[in-house]
Amino acid sequence: MDGALIKEIGTKALLAGAVVLVVFWTINAVRLVINARGINPLVKQFFNQIASGRIDAAYLLTSKTYRQHVNRQDFLKFLGGLQLNRYRNLKSGRPRIQDDQIILTLKLKSEDKKAELPLDFTFIKMDNSWRIDRIVKAKT
Repeated sequence: MDGALIKEIGTKALLAGAVVLVVFWTINAVRLVINARGINPLVKQFFNQIASGRIDAAYLLTSKTYRQHVNRQDFLKFLGGLQLNRYRNLKSGRPRIQDDQIILTLKLKSEDKKAELPLDFTFIKMDNSWRIDRIVKAKT
């Protein structure tokens, strides 16, 4: 009788733990989606500015902190080193929340899909709008 009771309690505890885990995951997923609104248009605008040759406009989409650490010349060198003209397709990864920032890995792919350039973008919300706070080549 004790074994049956333990088995029943264990099954209920396992089920309760699974429910808690699903609720936790759902709440975090909803929070992430709500918090990340506005990031995709910012990414699109950033790459459109670069493709149109408006590098200064793209630079102004970054945060004040980024501009304090990366001057315009360094930004130009960084973009030149990426050779963005080789890539045509953009694939967005799953965003990650870290403190009040959202980190998103973007993969730029060449037209022939042989070359890939992963970039980690860190976004921060400033005055109710997202800004790019960091851009680095992602480790593959």
